[in-house]
Amino acid sequence: MAQLHIRLATHEDLPILIAMLADDFLGKERGDHISQDLAHSYDEAFAAIEANPHQSLLVAEREGQVIGCYELTLIPGLSYQGAWKAIIEGVRIASPWRGQGYGHQLLSHAISLARSKGARTLELTTNKQRKDAQRFYDQLGFKNSHEGYKLDL
Repeated sequence: MAQLHIRLATHEDLPILIAMLADDFLGKERGDHISQDLAHSYDEAFAAIEANPHQSLLVAEREGQVIGCYELTLIPGLSYQGAWKAIIEGVRIASPWRGQGYGHQLLSHAISLARSKGARTLELTTNKQRKDAQRFYDQLGFKNSHEGYKLDL
């Protein structure tokens, strides 16, 4: 397995990132895909992430090809004596590369980055239907310690 090169995403990476988000059963349900109607929304979201010093959108490259991504958000809080927490979202490895250990490299990077930014905890959510993802996060030492809720607005 080749070592991944992980770097900040650029606007040019946007089409492949959107394709990775759509490349599973839940992404297809949400309508994650590229279209002229949505291009402006994705551009605005990318610009907002890029402008926020507490957010990072990262891509993982293997031999110059983007095969993975994640978004890390840092949030200050009063819990844990005013500690910062990190939240990881949009973790993806492109389907041809899944099951080869690249997800472990990606999450190891995220954990190191969160620590280096001073976060005390790293939180994530995964849909209850993503059984493989749940096993993966369990293997990495994440604990299913909370019950999560979402409200579509």
